[in-house]
Amino acid sequence: MAKAWIKTLLTICLLLDTAAGATAQAPVSTLDRIVETGTLRIGYSPDAAPFSYLDTDNTVVGYSIDLCVRVAELIQQQLGMDSLEIAYVRRTPSDRVALLQNGDIDIECVASTNNAERRNSVAFSYPHFMTAVQFVALKDSGLRTLADLKGRTVSSTSGTTVIGALNAASREQRLNIALMPTPNHETGFELMATGRVSAFVMDGILLSNMVANAQVPSRFQLSLDTVGPPEPYGLMVRHDDVAFKDAVNAALRHIFTGGEIAPIYKKWFTMPIGPQGINLQLPMSDLLAAAFAAPAEVTD
Repeated sequence: MAKAWIKTLLTICLLLDTAAGATAQAPVSTLDRIVETGTLRIGYSPDAAPFSYLDTDNTVVGYSIDLCVRVAELIQQQLGMDSLEIAYVRRTPSDRVALLQNGDIDIECVASTNNAERRNSVAFSYPHFMTAVQFVALKDSGLRTLADLKGRTVSSTSGTTVIGALNAASREQRLNIALMPTPNHETGFELMATGRVSAFVMDGILLSNMVANAQVPSRFQLSLDTVGPPEPYGLMVRHDDVAFKDAVNAALRHIFTGGEIAPIYKKWFTMPIGPQGINLQLPMSDLLAAAFAAPAEVTD
């Protein structure tokens, strides 16, 4: 009996030691780590133009990237650092949350929708863009509205909020839409372009860019209606790192209200951009302009 009791006690002690070790290895404050290492790790996407993508020389570029580079400069000033290096870490729609939670990236600078479900796992900066979900289809298919997709198969990218919104709309309107998840936007678009699915469903701004950069843009048509109202994009940071989120928001407030955001937006949405020199011709909406004038966290 005594030996059994001692064995149990040793097991408990071992478990407590393991738990303490796990706690010690948890990600430290991002601001502290930046000062210690002199590096900010930015999560990017190679195929989410105009927000984050690889240019022809494999340089990471985009609207969100420009914002994050400027945020990094302002945080460097705030911390009184002589220099701050940026390390770009490739992320996918499926692993972006895990990379943040594990401390593999400090901030995700792409095009992630800020909604209540996702805020259970990560935190978001002030909104830096707003868009609604649409679909793109071959123009000669005649598919123009969500109701036209009844009983059809469509594609969408895994790990995005689009899939939940589409499934909810399909149930509510009894459309029986079959969904084929894909690992990235390019695969989903290709399935639609080659007729293997009827449509590719994604955020409207991303669809507009993919159509504009297609070999024959006139082959494609964006839907006339949307799957729900416009939703905000935000830069994603770790859920439990309030100090870093506040620093990011302070930098964005400086950018948004100090006159810097207009030329950055113009560069990516109203002027030709790589790799094909396409101009999206998308002036800033009144809704987005209002969000920039009075930056606020999304809570509903």
